[in-house]
Amino acid sequence: MDKRNFTIGVVLLIAALAILVLAPRSAPPMVADNVQPSSTTATAPGGSPAATPGTPSGSPAMTRSAAPITELAGVNAEGINAQVTLLTNDFIEVRLTNLGGAVRDVALKQHAAVLGRPEPYVFNLRHDEPLLALTEYPGLGRDRAYERVSASTTEAVFRTVLDGRIEVTRRYRLTTDREPGGDPYRIRHETTFRNLTPATAPLGRAGLSVGTAALLHPSDAPHYLNIVAFDGEDPHYIERGELEGGGIGSLVGAGRAPLAMLERPGNTVWAGAKNQFFTSIYTPDKPASGLTVRRVALPSFADTQVANVGLSGTARFELPALAANGTTTLTGMLYVGPQEYRRLSRFSQKEDQVLPYTQLFFNRIFLAGYVAPLLNTLLNATHRWVGNWGVAIIVMTLILKFVSLPFTLAASRSAKRMSKLQPAMLVIREKYKDNPQKQQAATMELFKEHKVNPVGGCIPILITFPLFIGFFAMLQCTTELRFQSFLWATDLAAPDTIAHVFGFPINIMPLLMGATMYYQMKLTPAPSVDNMQMKMMKFMPVIFTVFCYSFSCALSLYSTINGLFTIIQQIVINRSSDDVPAPALTVAGGKTVKNVTPSKKKLK
Repeated sequence: MDKRNFTIGVVLLIAALAILVLAPRSAPPMVADNVQPSSTTATAPGGSPAATPGTPSGSPAMTRSAAPITELAGVNAEGINAQVTLLTNDFIEVRLTNLGGAVRDVALKQHAAVLGRPEPYVFNLRHDEPLLALTEYPGLGRDRAYERVSASTTEAVFRTVLDGRIEVTRRYRLTTDREPGGDPYRIRHETTFRNLTPATAPLGRAGLSVGTAALLHPSDAPHYLNIVAFDGEDPHYIERGELEGGGIGSLVGAGRAPLAMLERPGNTVWAGAKNQFFTSIYTPDKPASGLTVRRVALPSFADTQVANVGLSGTARFELPALAANGTTTLTGMLYVGPQEYRRLSRFSQKEDQVLPYTQLFFNRIFLAGYVAPLLNTLLNATHRWVGNWGVAIIVMTLILKFVSLPFTLAASRSAKRMSKLQPAMLVIREKYKDNPQKQQAATMELFKEHKVNPVGGCIPILITFPLFIGFFAMLQCTTELRFQSFLWATDLAAPDTIAHVFGFPINIMPLLMGATMYYQMKLTPAPSVDNMQMKMMKFMPVIFTVFCYSFSCALSLYSTINGLFTIIQQIVINRSSDDVPAPALTVAGGKTVKNVTPSKKKLK
């Protein structure tokens, strides 16, 4: 590798990091004013274009509108005559609105909105549609005032009659964990359509809103916003970036056009909206026929110009024609709460797969969908034992290191043996520099003679990858870590920023992680004598420090402890005896020279 290739490689790495860091900030500009939702003030009701009843659901593949739609849906506040009904238990406060007879928003009593303040986090606080609003049935959406028939602290019923023909009754009831499928964060929902006429009445298609996913704070990563659909076998995550357009091609004027709406027809067992830590999941008793996703322009955060764009989702249902005086009912369970694996895994339709363990291809190939749930369970068990989430992460990291110790020891010993053969490999390379075939044959003979496997350092490390990739994926969305302090960090789920210098955050844990990586690299025997490759390897700690600088403290803590353990392990290996004899070196002319492993300074 020459200096030119080295320089190109470094420039490409820096460019890739710049794209990763800057791309989320290049979202389309806001088009909505900074509206504060209120139960007594409102804007004029608007809404998504109503679908024609009876429209076929189409093929089970993702489809886009025929022409790009660039306008975003806006935030909708309560009408001036809105009537709010509260359902409450120890975990949630459900705020129902008579406008649409739907769930306006849900306050999570055990999760604060802001660190150090008592106000609870409110899911769907700013939204395109209320939760479970009938979004695609003309005359029954959020602009329809329903009559409140009955209400208590755990159940409410709304009713309206459409055009004197169809009676619609909407019922909501809080469930408990003592009933089948029940949970304190779950709401039982029923919408009943009754034909009041003596003639058959076609109903066509109806859509139920599954909520609006919004960023938690200005520096939140947009890829955490998803509308998720589960088809009975696999979850499908629709990210905000799929509708935003742009992409790498936009750098040369060939990016994707932004979309306001995207459709995913097909069997939908459940659908939900999620951010990094909280989610809504609607699981109908009978699967929906598809899903619609929209971009929503939300009010901008205070003291920032960063665009605040969310996602809203709508599950679509094909309703049957009603016979004279006949009825049909849409029923299901609505979950609104934290993304806790141990809670969601108890539900019967694999609702725990809303967690993004398999969202990335990289996670799937390393089996994070199987490993991450196991590690989440072990982390919670460890926390119950030690009583502190930071200590629990340290203990779990050490457990993983001990489990993978035989494999990492094998890899380290292989690297040490390979390092001892480097002088002989240099001689072979010089001797057969004009004959690559003989050079390769002589090198393989050297490996065979000294019983060294050239890939012996790679295979053991690959075996340990599922553990560490799974742990990494799990820590990114573990709600239990939110607002949990450790040492100087006030929130394990956020960067451990201790100060700002000229507006730049000073995060301690990523710097410690980079330092451990650098020292670990100095201790590890060089796998290659190529000077440019060694320079590239020395540059890697800097690359990873920059890449991980804005990661959560939990992830940086895991990486730092992992690095410290590896340093101790490498020191022990370096001081251990080596059973591989040093090969005699023969240069051109048959002269034998002493094999002295060159120092790292000589290899520079």
